[in-house]
Amino acid sequence: MKLPFIKPVYAHCDLPCGVYDPAQARIEAESILAIMKKYEGLDEAGRVRAVFIKEERAELVKHHLWVLWTDYFKPEHLEKYPDLHDLFWKATKQAGECKHHLEPEEGEKLLAQIEDISRIFWETKKA
Repeated sequence: MKLPFIKPVYAHCDLPCGVYDPAQARIEAESILAIMKKYEGLDEAGRVRAVFIKEERAELVKHHLWVLWTDYFKPEHLEKYPDLHDLFWKATKQAGECKHHLEPEEGEKLLAQIEDISRIFWETKKA
């Protein structure tokens, strides 16, 4: 049954573009790094909980990055920034690596990759 008062709506993303922000991924990555830095000073119970939280946050980073990649960025962005796909691929892989490592350097790599993505994101918002 077709309802005459419902009209098709077209958009390139699931939500209005104003709601997307790489800060969500950055905040989770900062939590990962903080856990990595504090891990050695925790007792055994604290370490178990820290690893659980770190892995949970790494999954959230991957989620937030993939939402940006699949819902916000458009083909014209990829034309202007040809390394964009590679940046996202490496950052989501690095989030996975952070699940397996406790060295703060791994968290710092992830934050640097998110910063690269963020820079491009904000450049596209200016256009």
